[in-house]
Amino acid sequence: MKNHPKKSCVVLLCAAGLFGATSAGLHATESWRLLFNGRNLDGWEMFMTYPDPAWDVPGLKRDASGRYLEPIGKNRDPLKVFNVETVDGGPVIHITGQGFGVITTKESIANFHVRLQMKWGERKWSIKLNSPRDTGLLYLAHGEPGFDHATWPRSIEFQIQEHDIGDLYALGSQITVNATHKDRLWLYDPKGQPTLFVQKAPIGNRCVKLGDPEKPNGEWNTLDLFCVGDESVHVVNGIVVMRLQHAQRLDGPTPVPLTGGQICLQTEGAEVYFRQIEIAPLGAIPQELRE
Repeated sequence: MKNHPKKSCVVLLCAAGLFGATSAGLHATESWRLLFNGRNLDGWEMFMTYPDPAWDVPGLKRDASGRYLEPIGKNRDPLKVFNVETVDGGPVIHITGQGFGVITTKESIANFHVRLQMKWGERKWSIKLNSPRDTGLLYLAHGEPGFDHATWPRSIEFQIQEHDIGDLYALGSQITVNATHKDRLWLYDPKGQPTLFVQKAPIGNRCVKLGDPEKPNGEWNTLDLFCVGDESVHVVNGIVVMRLQHAQRLDGPTPVPLTGGQICLQTEGAEVYFRQIEIAPLGAIPQELRE
């Protein structure tokens, strides 16, 4: 972010150097498997919320004004939002962005390193026409979709939005990040105070990542998510942009550690492509990613 202090930039560059020097070695020694097989969406399920009234979705009930009274629901894709195609010589998941929803791994996972590549398409839809392009990587997802904004499951979000890749949104859960408050925003700061992010005032559920290592539109970005126990690290193009700890579930009488769940990719009004989605088991957050 342009308003981050110079001190934060120094920390960012140090983190980048540490990770950049070792990421190739980490990748070589981990036991990787594909979450996207390159042929179809086997292993994933989908959910789509209420569509825009301007769109024709057969079989859904409307009110007198034309608004839909029910979501598209699970494992239905009448608008052809999620597609497997060949782009730049290889298989991709092409998300058109028409509407709001997720594709979610059927399996629940814990203690992992997920790596994927993404790039933006051109098209934007509906209420997002004049907004930055937006999608997201949800992790530690649990419960049914539709909890948040009638769309998202309870989860931790690795935000993927133009110039905001790596931000945190806590969705029906809570998590702690070292942060400082500036210009009405909470910013990740390795030297800041441990701050709890949850969907209530006065702090809220968003923390802004450190720096802006996103590549220009049309180029592929590499995102790495490290998650062990209730700790996680967001990495964008080899740059550590946020460290998080003490993730907790909020779907019971008291908060409890959140240490496993599903992986989701969002459709959120913008065209986006994902490829090379892979996962490896992880016993501990690598030391070079820690402060």
